[in-house]
Amino acid sequence: MKVVGIGGSLRPGSQSEYAVRVALRGAEEAGARTTLIAGDQLQLPFYDAAIAERTASARRLVEAVREADGLIVGSPGYHGGPSGLIKNALDYLEDLRDDERPYLAGRAVGLIAVAAGWQAAVGTLNHLRTAVHALRGWPTPLGGAINSRETKFDETGACNDSAVYDKLRLIGRQVATFQPA
Repeated sequence: MKVVGIGGSLRPGSQSEYAVRVALRGAEEAGARTTLIAGDQLQLPFYDAAIAERTASARRLVEAVREADGLIVGSPGYHGGPSGLIKNALDYLEDLRDDERPYLAGRAVGLIAVAAGWQAAVGTLNHLRTAVHALRGWPTPLGGAINSRETKFDETGACNDSAVYDKLRLIGRQVATFQPA
């Protein structure tokens, strides 16, 4: 089982990146091998289906998802939706359309949204679920909406709220143990 984490912001060690890292730990606890694509690795040109040439970073992202059995996607919440950085990364998954396993077909996707308030966190999580459904993925039953005014991660990835930490690890385990029909 291989699980790829995609998330964070361009700010190294962002709260959303830490949340994805914790969920990846949960996937590892369930026996998965994990890879994280975060921060400046997500700084990609705007996706354009009409342009066949891809940057090395875009090729790495698409190839990692192509090989993945599951994903964990985490985004900061910007005005009730995912960041442009995360949305653009998801747009690159259009390059998987002609694969034998197109888009995210047959893969569980754990979703995490981190925002400064519950409304933005929940709205962002809902946007991510909609995008994953459109990409034929299976969002895990449990999603993570995190209010960054209440929950904080430190530079080691430790979290001040053990319930949030445990929930993120459970999301990772759900992705790692998913059995497609």
